[in-house]
Amino acid sequence: MATLYIVATPIGNLEDLTYRAARMLGQVGILACEDTRTTRKILARYTIPHPEKLLAYHEHNEAQAAAGIVKLLDEGRNVALCSEAGYPGISDPGYRVITAALAAGHRLEVIPGAGAVEPALVASGLPTATFTFKGFPPRRPGPRRRFFASDREPTHTLVLYESPHRLAACLRDALDVLGDRRAALCIELTKKFEEVHRGWLKDLAERFATQPVRGEVTIVIAGNHPKFIRSDEP
Repeated sequence: MATLYIVATPIGNLEDLTYRAARMLGQVGILACEDTRTTRKILARYTIPHPEKLLAYHEHNEAQAAAGIVKLLDEGRNVALCSEAGYPGISDPGYRVITAALAAGHRLEVIPGAGAVEPALVASGLPTATFTFKGFPPRRPGPRRRFFASDREPTHTLVLYESPHRLAACLRDALDVLGDRRAALCIELTKKFEEVHRGWLKDLAERFATQPVRGEVTIVIAGNHPKFIRSDEP
């Protein structure tokens, strides 16, 4: 029985690669990655020998690549899977090959590491006891508003990713659907120009309606609790 290793990689700062992940990347013979260029940078940074095979596994070839990886596992070859940043399968390709490998009876081992959800949640200053991560919201306004509507009543903190190009529209829809709540925008986490903007949704929506943003964005929004909701009523 072969093993599929799920290796979390840095989301920006290459120093966040764990010792265990570096060791695994150097030991495994076959490495499937979302972006081979990014993975090569990690290998070079830590002088990790290149594996016997370096395969591309991304959203455009996911089905075909997953079948090829399972075939390698069936042949008794261990395979490591890593995305461009963070965990494979968390808003990145990976779910399909993970389920296929498990269905075929192979062993799965996750090598923990960096991710954006927990750092953003802690940095937001909002409650951390219960939270929901929902990945990327829909691109179109209607589905995006329904996306937020499903979390209008719960009290848990909401965490999501968004493209910088759609940030203004996303904040506007969140404000319209959820009301004026405490929120935080975490931009370029772990990187040189990391920023965390905390405030009310209305103020953040107004600010970033005209202020351009570059890089990865993680949005954290408070749950439905009077302490974190600003009302227009006197």
